[in-house]
Amino acid sequence: MAIFDSHTHLNDTPYAGKEAEFVAHAASLHVTNMAIVGSDTTMNANAIKLAQRFEALYAIVGWHPESAKDYTPDAEKVLLTQLALPEVVALGEIGLDYHWDTSPQDVQRQVFERQLAIAASVNLPVSIHSREAFEDTYRLLAASKVSDFGGIMHSFTGDETLAQRFLDLGMYISFSGMVTFKNAPLIQAAAKIVPDDKLLVETDAPYLTPVPYRGKPNEPGYTYYVVQKLAELRNTTPEHIAAVTYHNAQEVFGLLNDKS
Repeated sequence: MAIFDSHTHLNDTPYAGKEAEFVAHAASLHVTNMAIVGSDTTMNANAIKLAQRFEALYAIVGWHPESAKDYTPDAEKVLLTQLALPEVVALGEIGLDYHWDTSPQDVQRQVFERQLAIAASVNLPVSIHSREAFEDTYRLLAASKVSDFGGIMHSFTGDETLAQRFLDLGMYISFSGMVTFKNAPLIQAAAKIVPDDKLLVETDAPYLTPVPYRGKPNEPGYTYYVVQKLAELRNTTPEHIAAVTYHNAQEVFGLLNDKS
């Protein structure tokens, strides 16, 4: 069994200097590949460094909505350079976050639209963050014709109706440790209706630690427990969930003929 963590932050502070240990522990839990996700110039650079250091890791680079206020023409120049690197497989995480008041909503929308246009121009998929902003997220994704370049609803938190709307845009739906929570019936219902060929798994580590380690620090290896829960919800085996989500990650990231 091989599992692909499609969205994790091994480039974040809790893992600094110990990345090899977490990669090894992940492998012991069958998590063999990871997409390391950035959020600004520095985090993007750190994601790229890890992807260059470890053969089975890849980088996703972009500007998180919380950092949208700091997105400048100079930052965009750096981003375009980063997107051209072979280790970079997607643009993200980008989107809208109306929960945290760190960047004005109108600025978030402008930066989101700009990055969607960049993704279209370089033909890379997008990893989407959406918190308390599903309607605007949907509207801007639809206007961008995201089906032309592909995208992922990362750590999906909506219900089955919302999941279907994003599926209709051609999006992949990725589930994090939240799908294991007892108080997440709507997410669990959505997890049951996503077709095999649009399903992804992730940790979003160091956030959203799944059961049975909820309340403790998260790590990429715990994607294993997301796979286990999805198998339970979908009345299938962990091996099946691992296989289809691994293939889907390779497909959306353009890796089917790559080193992994």
